[in-house]
Amino acid sequence: MATYDLISRKLQKHNTDKKEMKETNSADSFMDEGDKPTMSKSSDIKIFRWSFNSTILVTHVNIFLYATCFWIQTGALPYLTKKLGVDMVVFGYLQTTFAVVQLAGGPLFGRFGDLFGGRAAMMLAFASASTTYLFLGLANSFPLLFISRLPSIFMHAMQGGQMIVTDMGDKQQRAASLGMLGLSYGVGMVVGPFIGGLITKYSSEQTAAFAACFGSVLSVFIAFFFIPKKTKKTTVTSTLEEKQSSVFDINKIVKLVMAPGALFLLIIRAAAGIPIGVFQSMFSVVALETFKLPPEQNGYILSYIGVLTMIVQGLGVSILTKKYSETSILKWSSFSLIFSYLALAFVTNVQQLCIVMAPLVMGLASSNIVISSVLTRTVSELDTGAMLGLNMAVNSLIRSLSPTIGGMLLKYYGFPSFGYLGFVMLSGVTIFLFLKMKDV
Repeated sequence: MATYDLISRKLQKHNTDKKEMKETNSADSFMDEGDKPTMSKSSDIKIFRWSFNSTILVTHVNIFLYATCFWIQTGALPYLTKKLGVDMVVFGYLQTTFAVVQLAGGPLFGRFGDLFGGRAAMMLAFASASTTYLFLGLANSFPLLFISRLPSIFMHAMQGGQMIVTDMGDKQQRAASLGMLGLSYGVGMVVGPFIGGLITKYSSEQTAAFAACFGSVLSVFIAFFFIPKKTKKTTVTSTLEEKQSSVFDINKIVKLVMAPGALFLLIIRAAAGIPIGVFQSMFSVVALETFKLPPEQNGYILSYIGVLTMIVQGLGVSILTKKYSETSILKWSSFSLIFSYLALAFVTNVQQLCIVMAPLVMGLASSNIVISSVLTRTVSELDTGAMLGLNMAVNSLIRSLSPTIGGMLLKYYGFPSFGYLGFVMLSGVTIFLFLKMKDV
């Protein structure tokens, strides 16, 4: 119970801090003058009546490009695998390979960003993405499809964007800031499938992959020219040799997992994420095999989901965090997901699917952003990147298991099994949250 009490105190303190924001005039107020590091300054950019931090604005642009390119190739991938004669179970193995590779790279990428800065981390992420998409475009056999997944080990641009926003943004508005980053991702998720579907329809799946490669290369240059080398308000003082060894410091990562409250939140993230991971991993196959959608219509559905994600993360989370505590948001979003998954089990056509996806996306987006925000406050400012890496690693672990589970469920029990799985697991998670956090 000590862990739950500690989390409760952290959340209560955060809610108190939100009320006292006016008393905190600077993000550097907690540091002595001699402790302030030398950091590349980023100017403000005015657009109409609004003022934006230039580094954060560029980060949003890059996240938009990342999402656009990722969903261009995501929409094309199932059709390319079908062209090469791959069935849904083997397609699940391909998705598992991608997730396992990213699982291995997530925590290391977080440590890399903490030690070498936001610019290096974003450049590494987009270089990894461009190589992955290039190999995908060149793939003309199934073994080459598997090989194309290997360079994605450091393809963690969203995590890199979260690191920069966490480093440079207001600590008390962290959940809202992460949500706004999700808004940019959501815009890319809308645009990407639409573009990918059109390219696939009028050219080929390989051309869609090359288009994604080009967009990722563009992001490498944007990161190099417009993101400061260092984004943290505090620095790590160590030699280059120490930094290189620290990236692979497993003991450090284990200590972060065992930080008070962190393991509990990571377990909740994993348990609540498995059902949606199973559904997402098989969504393109479901669209193709169950609903018989052509590539461009599959792109429209993915774009619709992107619009929902954009609205919830960009606007909904910001409104909710101003009115309710993060604990309340976490508990009640989990509760709403029980009925969303139950409804999913009874979906029989595309129109019903679109209706059910609305509350499903709302609950998932709210829960994930709150967990990410609270996790960054369980460790020091120097280790927020690594903690975000662990958060992403949980997501990668889910995605490494989900395609295999999803392929088997779809093959032997059909599409409704996805909804029943979510109903059972979220019922357990919700009961657990209400019992352990009943006083918060």
